[in-house]
Amino acid sequence: MFGLGDLESAVMTVLWQADEPVKVRDVLDTLDTGKKLAYTTVMTVMDNLHRKGWVQRELDGKAYLYEPALSREEAAARALREVLESSGDAEAVLMHFASSVSERERDVLRSGLRKNSRRR
Repeated sequence: MFGLGDLESAVMTVLWQADEPVKVRDVLDTLDTGKKLAYTTVMTVMDNLHRKGWVQRELDGKAYLYEPALSREEAAARALREVLESSGDAEAVLMHFASSVSERERDVLRSGLRKNSRRR
């Protein structure tokens, strides 16, 4: 995910796949990075994600329960917004993107634009 490191992205994937808030130990047991990770490493990453606003946490006894602060789709949209804002020419980026989408994606974009224009 744009703006996240590899381990942060892996942790977010675990959180997005979870059906309920999880503890650090649950994330550590689920992570599949190909490396053995220390509990404290995962705890630090999750604390950093909390500080960055990617996750919410609530104290449950002596441990925190973590859950995503936004859906995977919201995070992807936020990443797209950041790319557009940092591009120097958002209009040109959008035009290049529009020329690369499939017919199905084009239909989805049109539908979304119609829905958003009715809300205003």
